[in-house]
Amino acid sequence: MRFVIALLLATALAGCGFQLRGTAALPFETLFIPNTTGGIGLDLKRNIQSGTRTRVVDDQKLAQAVLQFTVDAREKNILSLSSSGRVREFQLRYRVGFRVHDGKGSEFLPESQIVLTRDFSFNDTDVLSKELEEAQIFREMQLDMVQQILRRISAATPPKPVVQ
Repeated sequence: MRFVIALLLATALAGCGFQLRGTAALPFETLFIPNTTGGIGLDLKRNIQSGTRTRVVDDQKLAQAVLQFTVDAREKNILSLSSSGRVREFQLRYRVGFRVHDGKGSEFLPESQIVLTRDFSFNDTDVLSKELEEAQIFREMQLDMVQQILRRISAATPPKPVVQ
């Protein structure tokens, strides 16, 4: 009986289309990511090197594609106040704009932006712990941002050659 139930569950799981993430297939073999960006550039390099067949190169001239960041902004907005006027909730917003081009005028991916938001409660008696929580939330948002950027890049199409 247990075998039959396990077999039914395995069949249902296979039938729903579930599959492990695996490696992303990027539409180019080499990529240049400038060092001017903060932690997101480094995280993106690590994820590309470990999770794709694409090589990250240090020279833009050797790259088939160039990832250019146009916006990298972190914002913190007040979401709600208590009756005494103290902050009760914040909204954290992380916005990254980027484009992928070949360095010669053709684009793999036109400029696009991804915006992530998270809400978190605030208590002014626990200021130090809330600052650590805020930093951790931004770090998790950055890791999520890297995965979303990778998905967008993997869906990009190679530029069509210009016929003259």
